[in-house]
Amino acid sequence: MFCRNCGKELLGTPEICPDCGARPLAGNSFCQNCGAAITPLTEICMKCGARIVTAPTAKAEVVAAEDISPKSRLTTTLLAAFLGTFGAHRFYLGKIGTAIGMLILTILYFSTVWFWGIGFIFGIAVWIWVVIDFIFAVSGNMRDKEGKLIKNW
Repeated sequence: MFCRNCGKELLGTPEICPDCGARPLAGNSFCQNCGAAITPLTEICMKCGARIVTAPTAKAEVVAAEDISPKSRLTTTLLAAFLGTFGAHRFYLGKIGTAIGMLILTILYFSTVWFWGIGFIFGIAVWIWVVIDFIFAVSGNMRDKEGKLIKNW
């Protein structure tokens, strides 16, 4: 990757270019793929053929690296899908209180559904909760106990 502001080659995907101090995609003078000089209106680099990536707009959400959790999004999603009614995904994320709440609702469902049928209310409540958590986990909007987003697969 090359800085679009100064054209210097970057190692990895840093947030800030160490040579010029700008965000690597903030400039419009160099190709981010090969470092060739380009004009501000260039859409495809004529040297390497790469599509020119523009900087994120102000409306796009930019998440700092320290705001991303080290927890796995795949693990969270799978736990929510297969063991969600027991709160396993919430235990994994460190949200012990809400995980115990899900577990209690599931226990109430299993213990009362056979007698009066009222347990279906608990079952529906925990099922809705699991579906919402699953959607949040898949979309990368789930947060761990410290409030950090679970983004990394």
